[in-house]
Amino acid sequence: MMRQFLARTLTFGIAASALILASCSTTETRISGHPEIYQTLSPGHQALVSQGQIRAGMSQGAVWLAWGSPDRKIVGNMRGRSTETWIYINYTTYPYSYPYPYYGPGFGYGFGLTSVGVATGSQHHHGGRTFVFFGSPFYDPFYYSYIPPSIPYPYKTVTFANGRAVSFQYLVPPYP
Repeated sequence: MMRQFLARTLTFGIAASALILASCSTTETRISGHPEIYQTLSPGHQALVSQGQIRAGMSQGAVWLAWGSPDRKIVGNMRGRSTETWIYINYTTYPYSYPYPYYGPGFGYGFGLTSVGVATGSQHHHGGRTFVFFGSPFYDPFYYSYIPPSIPYPYKTVTFANGRAVSFQYLVPPYP
């Protein structure tokens, strides 16, 4: 029974690792995976794509090779022409103005010592059992733990008209 559990756990771990590694794409892996797109580019565009850079006039394929798949696509209209804007999302954390985590009075986890008279913590009785707690009973590990919120923001965009890049932007993160 334990052997089956370990085999399933190992299989799941290998599958999850393969999925994570396969989802990571770099400029080099995109170029080597699609050399037919790369070969159609001019030498100047090939040099930019190899460095992960773009410029106006590039095709959607060239931008995809340089920057990868966008997180969002928005269809629009600019000067009577239909456009498509690709948005790339990054994540940042909000800078707290006070130190986290809070390690002050009341910090502590409850040790589950039951019916032991050696402990010096406060004793509580409930349902015929005696529980001993160390630290504050109001300590909340979820409130005081340092898991900063992840805040998504667009960090670069490119707009296409007639299949060619007409504008692109690099955006500053909202928090330093």
